[in-house]
Amino acid sequence: MTKKKKSRRDPYIPQEVSNRMIRRVVFTTGLPTLSGMGVFVGSYLLITKGILDVPPAFTLSASALCFFVGLVGLSYGILSASWDKQAGSILGIENIKPNIERMRNAFKSKSPSKVVKEN
Repeated sequence: MTKKKKSRRDPYIPQEVSNRMIRRVVFTTGLPTLSGMGVFVGSYLLITKGILDVPPAFTLSASALCFFVGLVGLSYGILSASWDKQAGSILGIENIKPNIERMRNAFKSKSPSKVVKEN
């Protein structure tokens, strides 16, 4: 039995770009997610201390909104990262369109080819 030597492929995303994406995702997803959990804690404290009677629907809606913003932040954090050597702007809005095109091109090249049936 022979072992197949694994070929080392270059990563699709450069390490510096990956680090930028991670930093953006931590910020744009982490803060809203922590806020969503904070809504539960805040509601609990307000109710147990007798400060305010918070309706459960408000708690659920506010936390759901925070989690939804975190979900949108996940996509934004990935798509707004610059693929250039320079880090780009703080918001990275100018990088969204080129990154979407990169994703489209990557998925187009990975689409399965037509299978030819042999008779």
